Amino acid sequence: MIRTTASKSWIPGVIAAMAASLCCITPLIAFLGGISGIASSFSWVEPARPYLIGLTFVAFAFAWYQQLGRKTKIADCDCEEKPASFPQSQKFLLIVTLLSVVLMALPYYSSLLYGSSREQAMPANQADNIKWTTFAVKGMGCADCTRHIDGELARLSGVIKATTSFDKAITTVGYDSRKISPDSLKNKINQIGYRATITQSK
Repeated sequence: MIRTTASKSWIPGVIAAMAASLCCITPLIAFLGGISGIASSFSWVEPARPYLIGLTFVAFAFAWYQQLGRKTKIADCDCEEKPASFPQSQKFLLIVTLLSVVLMALPYYSSLLYGSSREQAMPANQADNIKWTTFAVKGMGCADCTRHIDGELARLSGVIKATTSFDKAITTVGYDSRKISPDSLKNKINQIGYRATITQSK
């Protein structure tokens, strides 16, 4: 009878996949749970994301090599096979692998949960009330954070358009000055977990 031990080589892969997704998971948690200040907590992870994804692939490649190698070894042996427990099974490793892929792909689909930043039409006679303010925004971990900010600002009454640039780390907002103020916009950005500073208002 062959005695097998559960391979734990997939654990670093799961940890790396979770770490690679932290910059996008935290804004999502902030959005769904209304947790202020959490969105920018892990923005430092973004530069390491490619390395974490690489570590995930290496860990799972090794885990699958061990899993398939063990199966081959048992098939070549004429001895009695001890039934593997679920955590030792190929099915369990497949589930964990798929879960990690879902985590790593989070930046590509999490924006579906955010509000859309649609430009609202404004009557021509109210054009004098339209103001534009630009904010410097700190704490964005990845490009998906721009959709988070724009979507949240679009929900506010009086906001005409919100456009955030990840590369420039700024948000420009067009709004009806009779309905909302720059300070209210700044407070909203801060409330969802980023740090905003007014740089220009006209």
